[in-house]
Amino acid sequence: MNPLERLVERAEQLMQRIESVLPQPLQAPADWNAAIAWRYRKRANGCGVLEPVRHVGAMQLSDLQNVDVQKDKIARNTEQFVQGRTANNVLLTGARGTGKSSLIRACLHAYAPQGLRLIEVDKVDLTDLPDIVDVVAGRPEKFVIYCDDLSFEEGEPGYKAMKSILDGSVSAATPNVLVYATSNRRHLLPEYMTDNLTHSKGEHGEIHPGEVVEEKISLSERFGLWVSFYPFSQDEYLRVVAQWLRAMGLDDAAIAAAQPEALVWALERGSRSGRVAQQFARDYAGRSERPVAVRHRIADVDGLSDGAEI
Repeated sequence: MNPLERLVERAEQLMQRIESVLPQPLQAPADWNAAIAWRYRKRANGCGVLEPVRHVGAMQLSDLQNVDVQKDKIARNTEQFVQGRTANNVLLTGARGTGKSSLIRACLHAYAPQGLRLIEVDKVDLTDLPDIVDVVAGRPEKFVIYCDDLSFEEGEPGYKAMKSILDGSVSAATPNVLVYATSNRRHLLPEYMTDNLTHSKGEHGEIHPGEVVEEKISLSERFGLWVSFYPFSQDEYLRVVAQWLRAMGLDDAAIAAAQPEALVWALERGSRSGRVAQQFARDYAGRSERPVAVRHRIADVDGLSDGAEI
């Protein structure tokens, strides 16, 4: 091999190394049947990939208590979607631990046999939403883009990307994609008393403060369906505690005996919710002398918090 050929070979090797670290266009998975849920992740080199979620937290619609109205709305909208009829993007907001993300997982399990698939996208990756939509646009399945615990601070880039995907982009909405998001904030952006002032005396005061308010609520208004969740009453909380304890193998007598401790547990946590009920049940059942036979229809709830991944 002469010097020129060696130089060309080394140049080709160098180009291959450079190309390997450059961001690449998002590629569709080789096998969409590998999973019913996918997670979008960014590699260190900036390349995005869709990773299959091998073990999706088990949850059935019938397992969810005290959210019947919310359950009916989400299930109806999802059924319209998988049947090819018109449906809305959904924003689930309200009290923490009341079943927002669990309801989305339950719908995934219920409608996966009809072609429903889910793609979880973190807030920091929302700027890549157009690439994800382009990848799935030609697929026969129906895709829910799932954003958990969604909220924004001033100036975050994902805010504009989400607005464009929901409604406002030049391109038409893709009929096989919807966005389901959960949040503890209804308007997704922090709001301040100064936003409501008709004028500001500050040196850099906003000339049109009303437009600031319009900007902050414009994102949430692009979700066609709002579903609100509320804190549980004491009876509702105890009903969920009983459901979890029964699923973990305890009998009715043991469940009745656990109620005083369950109330103290909620008082110490400062919250009555499905998550607190589940956490108490895990603790109480774990301390029980009887063997615990967990009913597998309800998930091992390590992954069922609103802030957790699927």
